[in-house]
Amino acid sequence: MSNKVEKPWGGRFSEPTDAFVEAFTASVTFDKRLYAHDIKGSIAHATMLAKVGVLTAAERDAIVDGLRAIEAEIEAGEFAWSIAREDVHMNIEARLIERIGDVGKKLHTGRSRNDQVATDIRLYLRDELAEILWELERLQAALVDLAEREADTIMPGFTHLQTAQPVTFGHHLLAWFEMLKRDNGRLRDCAARLNVMPLGAAALAGTSYPIDRHYTAELLGFDGVCENSLDAVSDRDFAIEFVADASLLMMHLSRFSEELVIWASAQFDFIELGDSFCTGSSIMPQKKNPDVPELIRGKTGRVNGHLVALLTLMKGQPLAYNKDNQEDKEPLFDTVDTLRASLRVFADMIPAITPKRDNMRAAARSGFSTATDLADYLVRKGVPFRDAHEVVGKAVALGVKENLDLADMSLAQLRQFSEQIGEDVFEVLTLDGSVAARDHIGGTAPAQVRAACDRARAWLQAH
Repeated sequence: MSNKVEKPWGGRFSEPTDAFVEAFTASVTFDKRLYAHDIKGSIAHATMLAKVGVLTAAERDAIVDGLRAIEAEIEAGEFAWSIAREDVHMNIEARLIERIGDVGKKLHTGRSRNDQVATDIRLYLRDELAEILWELERLQAALVDLAEREADTIMPGFTHLQTAQPVTFGHHLLAWFEMLKRDNGRLRDCAARLNVMPLGAAALAGTSYPIDRHYTAELLGFDGVCENSLDAVSDRDFAIEFVADASLLMMHLSRFSEELVIWASAQFDFIELGDSFCTGSSIMPQKKNPDVPELIRGKTGRVNGHLVALLTLMKGQPLAYNKDNQEDKEPLFDTVDTLRASLRVFADMIPAITPKRDNMRAAARSGFSTATDLADYLVRKGVPFRDAHEVVGKAVALGVKENLDLADMSLAQLRQFSEQIGEDVFEVLTLDGSVAARDHIGGTAPAQVRAACDRARAWLQAH
């Protein structure tokens, strides 16, 4: 087969492409996953060309039927992808010409691979974002369900990984819901910004054909069109924004994973992870390793790396399209795959968590977690807060020396630090009293946790 047949741009060249260069510059090995979006865009483009009179109705129908037949070939695994044809676009176009003859050569009228690929990627990412948001909201719903069941379960809250104050397990889980809620909003913002159509920008300057870009955009479900042809073909902000959002989301999953790993350890023993989400050791028969959260923690670095790669890819490019942009797809594709899989396994794993309530409560009783409650008690008795802080600090020092928690001290032991302490002090030194006292929106009181779960479900239903 001649060079001109294989390469639609071959008329300018007198020598064939070097075999290694051909393989080095080809993208079909990874961009073939765009085939459905490429065909969808081409069908819309052909339909528009017929509307404005560039194609006849018969030519349009032949092209559309041919493209749908090619899509069926690909889905049946019968399509022969060729590196010599470089990318998904030229593979499909060449096969179209093979199937319907010269009419197929008219499809590319009024467009370039530059605006074609930019459109394909937006169509692809739009579809993938819908799937990712579905998995994200499935995870959020699982968190709400578990939080509501554990609204009364008391555990230690930490700062600096040191016991701070008692909280409820349900309240802790809802902190993760709030993080994911922000992630959800960012992804929805990204979806709105990417939903404009580059097609019609052609190579970089638009086209002299009487195209109707708004009609094509309507056919493809875009909210509008990119209004500058130079920017349309060279913009990859939407891909970078998505990967940035994905990096934030993966960072949140990684933090959650870190806590699951800690909580599942023998040293904490707060939870039991379902066997389906753990593996064993090849040498130590007692081991139950939290591989899923550990792997998600590791995959976060992978997604962060893709963000840096895309930012670096774009930072030195002049307008308009450059071959550098071929390198945008693999980081984007891998981020999509990694994020979607991580969300899916997390959403499945949450219901398989068994809290060890007694262990959590016992841990909350140690570490002087109600010290702040004692300080607040003294303030209500008229002691200035800084003085109350010092009193409680001295009481804690005694507890460390005598190996006693504040709630285990006698009234006489406590009163040696302040005569304002009375019998009623033991009401505020209990774990249940401590969490119940935080009875305001955003607080850890069980009633507030249940109210927050109701609000969270209403938010999910509205999205």
